[in-house]
Amino acid sequence: MLKNKRKIRLYIFKSNKHIYANLIDDKQKKVITSSSTISKDTKQQTKSSTNCTTAKIVGKNIGIKLKKLGIQEIIFDRGTNIYHGQVKAIAEGAREEGIIF
Repeated sequence: MLKNKRKIRLYIFKSNKHIYANLIDDKQKKVITSSSTISKDTKQQTKSSTNCTTAKIVGKNIGIKLKKLGIQEIIFDRGTNIYHGQVKAIAEGAREEGIIF
């Protein structure tokens, strides 16, 4: 087991209206980047805010941001949400961008 190698955590939070994907570095205790249904890059690509297509776009956007930071492997933290619907769509969108978890 490598002690120097640390993974960044992708935390998913769902509210009644929106879904958020936050990239968290637990060692430094800070959010590195995030994407959500209320962010500018997502609003430009879609009209609705609460469906699986929009969640997949959020996943792709976070995947693009991860690649720009040079991060390929992460820990996927879905919180108390089940791996279904919008949470699954975010995971699929990030995987399409080459992110491994």
